[in-house]
Amino acid sequence: MLIITPVRNEEGHIEGVARALAAQTRRPALWVVVDDNSTDGTGAVLARLAAELDFIKVVATPPDFTVKSADRLAVAAAPRAFNFGLAAAGDTSGFTHIGKLDGDVELRPDYFERILARFDADPSLGIAGGVIMERQEGEWKATASARDHVRGALKLYTSECFAAIGGVVERLGWDGMDEVLARMRGYTTRSFEDAEALHFRETGSADGRLRGHVRWGESHWILNHGVVWTAARAVKTARLRPRGVSGAAYMYGYARAAVRRVPRVEVDGYRRFVRTEQRRRMSAAVLGTARFPEGRSLLR
Repeated sequence: MLIITPVRNEEGHIEGVARALAAQTRRPALWVVVDDNSTDGTGAVLARLAAELDFIKVVATPPDFTVKSADRLAVAAAPRAFNFGLAAAGDTSGFTHIGKLDGDVELRPDYFERILARFDADPSLGIAGGVIMERQEGEWKATASARDHVRGALKLYTSECFAAIGGVVERLGWDGMDEVLARMRGYTTRSFEDAEALHFRETGSADGRLRGHVRWGESHWILNHGVVWTAARAVKTARLRPRGVSGAAYMYGYARAAVRRVPRVEVDGYRRFVRTEQRRRMSAAVLGTARFPEGRSLLR
């Protein structure tokens, strides 16, 4: 198993991530950490960890590699750094699974054991991951997600699926596009509640919550989400902090991308596949037959 972690300025989190990986009951064979021009003490922490842990390989991007932007998620800095790490890993033919893990996510000790067991039990499973836990009112609580969506912070692919979808695309919305492509090619994608990962930042909040919601709306335009689906998603987003305006920010991102004619995913059959899935999910949501986790709607 090969795991790649792009980081920038994660001095306060990366050691915890490393200790959690070292404690795994099914530890990665290789963990490539890509330091994407950190300006804090991340490099020094990684150098110390590399001298201690035998499964870590630390690489640094060149000075002109880092994308200059106030919103690094919007310019797909992470998938770009991920692919840099993938190239640095060398020959990947010996790995059965390839994964991405963010530099602020700590895994429970049996996380990979549980996920790999799911792959063993289901040969059609192409992309899998666990549930993201975030601090809410002093407690670790699961964040809502569609059952067949795996968060970009902790994706694990079979090597065959990874090759079939062409790897990780360097564009906003990559972590939704990869799953649709996988399902189009006959693989299943799934998040599992019994594999927990602790996220030390609120999802999408690294550059501000509202900016994150605008980015989310734009990514859903790129991914060919329909207007009705997007409106339903905006209603749910409005419940997030800051309440009300979060939904407006999400719709603004979608509408702005539409007005600007931001290029959408153009793969034969992709748009039709997405819209068919969305109609099926909305019907299931109306009927109350598909919820994850614990009563939360599968609309994402």
